[in-house]
Order: sequence, then structure tokens, then C-alpha cells
Amino acid sequence: MKSIKNLVKTVEKLRSPKGCPWDKEQTHKTLKRYLIEEAYEAIDAIDKNNLQALKEELGDILLQVVLHSQIAKENKKFSFDDVAAYINKKMISRHPHVFGKTVVKNTQEVLANWESYKKKEKPYRKEILDGIPLSLPALLKALKVSKKVAKEGFDWKNSNNLWNTFEAELKEFEEALKSKNKNKQIEEFGDLLFMITNIARWYKIDPEDTLNKGIKKFIARYNKVKKLPRSKKRIKDLSSKELDTLWRKAKNNSR
Repeated sequence: MKSIKNLVKTVEKLRSPKGCPWDKEQTHKTLKRYLIEEAYEAIDAIDKNNLQALKEELGDILLQVVLHSQIAKENKKFSFDDVAAYINKKMISRHPHVFGKTVVKNTQEVLANWESYKKKEKPYRKEILDGIPLSLPALLKALKVSKKVAKEGFDWKNSNNLWNTFEAELKEFEEALKSKNKNKQIEEFGDLLFMITNIARWYKIDPEDTLNKGIKKFIARYNKVKKLPRSKKRIKDLSSKELDTLWRKAKNNSR
């Protein structure tokens, strides 16, 4: 583990009185956005199947972990060793089927045991929805809430019930639009978005990943639309029919 020890020493020096002015100024709060950015950059590398980039981005994430640990160490709270020891202990305790004598038949049993161990480790979380980070992106938070309540049995009994609920939520949003009550429209649209997340979870689809793919596809097609010959120079001057024709052409060219 020489490389990790060297990294810890490097960060310690960067934070020292003779270190880097920028690094010395950082706090847990000022580093928050970098932790998120580096994680997303790693995800981007995975999506692109770029293993060289992934190696680099994982290093950047590790740097953030070491930086936060060094700041905590300076405040006499915890060190990088404490962080590593904690996660190692947790992995062992939550995998008794690997490190102990517990026997499991499949992934479902592993996940069920995982939740059971989590409850024992964190008895202060009285309800299943306690502990969900408020800072999570809304779509990820919605999926997490949906999964957790489903584990307690709060779920649709079949797909017919699921789609009936979706149609009801859609109708409520349409009624809100007719009312011209902006607060009601926002409320009902929020319900509709949450319902769509539930549908994704029901069919074992990752809504975050799927939406990102949909956005990527739209961007590619829109760029093709702009390159297609058209009657007017500006997109906004085209009729709805002309826009639809261009979109269909770009869509067909993508296949």
C-alpha cells in the first residue's frame, strides 16, 4: 500500500504551513462540489468505456477522500486510516456469507441481509426513509424513496394497478392545467414525475441512466436537424410541419 501512503503524505504536505495556498484554504464545504464533479466524471468515463480515463477519475475521487480525511485529522476528528478501517469492517460485517458461516442462495437474500445489518448498525434511524440524503439529485432521491417503501410492501400488486395510477396522476395534472393554478400544476407535475420514477423502478430501469441516454440521443438528432437542408435559415422560422419533417429525417438517419 505504498502508493496510498505516499498520497496521504503528499496531501498532508499540501495542507502544511509551507504547502499550497489553495489546498490550505479548503474545507469540507468548499470541497463539496469537487466530490460530486469527480464522481460524475468517473461515470462519464464508464459510459464511454474509457478505462484510462476511469483510472484517472478514480484517482481524482480518491484525492477528495484523502483531502477530507486530512482536514478531519487536522481537527482531531478522524484520519484516512480511520476511514479505511471503518469501511473494511463494514464490508466484512455485511458479508457474513463470505467472511462467516451464513449461507445465502441468491442476490435477493444478500440484499435482504444487507438491509437487516444496516438497521442493526444504525438503530437511530427509526423509519425506513430516515437517512436519505437531502442533497441527492431529485431523480436519484425519488428512486431511492420508491425502492425503500417497496421493500416494506408499499407497492402495486400488479402492472394494471401501476398503470391505472399513472393514468390517474396524468389526469390530475391535466385538470391542474385547466385550473390555471400554478402551485397546483407544480404539485401535480411533481406527482407525475415521481410516478414515472416508480414505473422505472417497477420495470428495473435506471431512470437517471435512461434519461441521460435520452438526452444524449436528442442532442445527436438535433445536431443532425440543424445540418439538414431547409427552406429557412433559422429553426424558429420553420412551421411545425417542417420541423416534424426534419426531425423524422434526422431520426431515420440515426438508425
